[in-house]
Amino acid sequence: MVAARSVLAVNRGSSSVKFGLFTFEPDPQLISRGTVEIEEGRDVVDRLAGQIADEVARRPLAGVAHRLVHGGPSLVNPQVVNAELIGQLRALAHLAPNHLPDEIDLIDKFSAGHPSLPQVVCFDTAFHASLPEVARRLPIPGEYVAKGVRRYGFHGLSYTYLAGELERRTGSKPGRAVLAHLGNGSSLAAVRDGRSIDTTMGFTPIGGVVMSSRTGDLDPGVVTHIARLGGFDADRLDDVLSHRSGLKAISGGTTDMRELLTREKHDDACRLAVDIYCYEIRKRVGAYAAALGGLDALVFSGGIGERAHQVRARICMGLEFIGVHLDDDVNAANGPIVSAADSRVAVHVIPTDEEIVMARAACRLLQ
Repeated sequence: MVAARSVLAVNRGSSSVKFGLFTFEPDPQLISRGTVEIEEGRDVVDRLAGQIADEVARRPLAGVAHRLVHGGPSLVNPQVVNAELIGQLRALAHLAPNHLPDEIDLIDKFSAGHPSLPQVVCFDTAFHASLPEVARRLPIPGEYVAKGVRRYGFHGLSYTYLAGELERRTGSKPGRAVLAHLGNGSSLAAVRDGRSIDTTMGFTPIGGVVMSSRTGDLDPGVVTHIARLGGFDADRLDDVLSHRSGLKAISGGTTDMRELLTREKHDDACRLAVDIYCYEIRKRVGAYAAALGGLDALVFSGGIGERAHQVRARICMGLEFIGVHLDDDVNAANGPIVSAADSRVAVHVIPTDEEIVMARAACRLLQ
């Protein structure tokens, strides 16, 4: 008999690696989850292996699945890692210099320590491969478009899960839905019949709505003006836009939404940060309802979207004209459906699960 096996899904961030260990079967089931902090001088793969050693002793690993933030214009479907693919990924690193090099490095570390272990990559940009040209094309000279400068969109693994879970809940593909992944990085996607037709993040994850420390969309003249004022090169400018802006800049140093909601009662800057965040998201929901020709479902997910009922309420306040009405008590309890009985738009709260999306892809490819 063949021993039961498992698949490991790893999601590398800037300071930690989230992981999920799943059974290796067509419908993978969760065995365990965890997080490993990235520390200088300590091998993250060895520490990951240590955390799952007992489970892997019973269910040997059949493979490892990685989330990659970017697949460029052509890498859309999950892929089994080989030398040719690694070469393609290294060539794409300039599209996501804050993310892809570290993600490739983690793949290399697994290869070095476990050379016979198959690895699979899943791309965060893939969900938005269906973007129509009217949403994908940026108004810039064609020479840059030819070099891959376009709207890509991100949080694709989360949106894949949310669209699938919404279909499971309702029994049909979501006809006209806005999916809101709201966390440290925040974005929204307009989805018709399960396919992305627009999304707030663009060429990079810096764009879209204001985020914890990222600006979101800006007048391009602001960017060039800041560069001139500070005498910044591209890397220093990226640091300002990615790490020193957003809610952190507006509030005077706070990025945690829980702290902002606590402090806003006596801190005008924190209140303004929350107000701007909710205002920008509310605008995008309204805009995407127009793009979709109406709205059937609004989904909140991510750490803020799933747990901050005050934020959901403030986003939805003013969306009554498109049929959004919340049940205040159910919303305060973070129920799975927080819309009122008479709401034309169903408002869902769905905890996202990027790791299960990766595990399913790995099981399909490696079975």
